[in-house]
Amino acid sequence: MKRFAVIGLGNFGFHAAKALYEDGNEVIAIDTDRSRVQAIDPYSTEAVVLDAIDRDALKSLGLENMNGVIVSTGTKISTSILICLYLQEIGVKKILAKALDDDHAKILKRVGATEIIHPERDMALRISRSLSRPNILDFIPLADDFDLIQAGPPREFIGKSLRDLNLRAKYNVHIIAIKELVPENFLLIPPAGFVIKDSDILIILGKSEDIKRIKALR
Repeated sequence: MKRFAVIGLGNFGFHAAKALYEDGNEVIAIDTDRSRVQAIDPYSTEAVVLDAIDRDALKSLGLENMNGVIVSTGTKISTSILICLYLQEIGVKKILAKALDDDHAKILKRVGATEIIHPERDMALRISRSLSRPNILDFIPLADDFDLIQAGPPREFIGKSLRDLNLRAKYNVHIIAIKELVPENFLLIPPAGFVIKDSDILIILGKSEDIKRIKALR
C-alpha cells in the first residue's frame, strides 16, 4: 500500500485524492476550507483542516514518509511556491505541483517540485492531437469485427468505478488497461474499484459495433 498527501481540495485535488484512496492507497487530504475537508473525509484516510504555508504545522504531518505529495492550491501563486519549498525542506522526495503557467512551473521546479501538472493544457493537447494526428493505439483493427482503441473517458464515466460502470454487461467491451496522468502510472487489467478521472486514458477492447457505441458517448 502506498501513501500520498493532497494539499488543496478544489476540483482537481478532490478527485485526485478520491481516486488515490479508492485505488487502495492511504491518503491524507489537506485544505484550509473546512467544508472541502468534510466533503473528502469519506474518501481519505485522514482529512485535515490546515494552512499548508504554516511550516511547523506542515512538518507535523510526517509527509516525508509519503510516496508522493500533490500540491493543488488555487490561483495564489505564492501559496504553492511556499508549500513546495517547505515540502522540499521537510524531505519529501516526490512533489507533484499544479502550475498556472510556464513561469509558475519554472519557479515550482526550482523550489522543489519534481513533477509539474498542467491539467487544462494536458487535456487540450491530448484532445487536439487525437483529432489531428491520432497515434496508432487510437485505432488498431485486430480482426474483421474487433478493435482495440485508446480514448479519453466519456463525461458520464468520470467519477465512477469500473464496477459501477459494468461495461462488459452494458456495452460488451473490456477496459484492458488505463494510462493515468496524475499520478503518472500504467495499469494493466485495472481493478473493479478503480475510479475513472477526466485525465485518464482508457484502452478498450471489443467488437467494432460496440466500440462505436462507446465512441458515440464522447
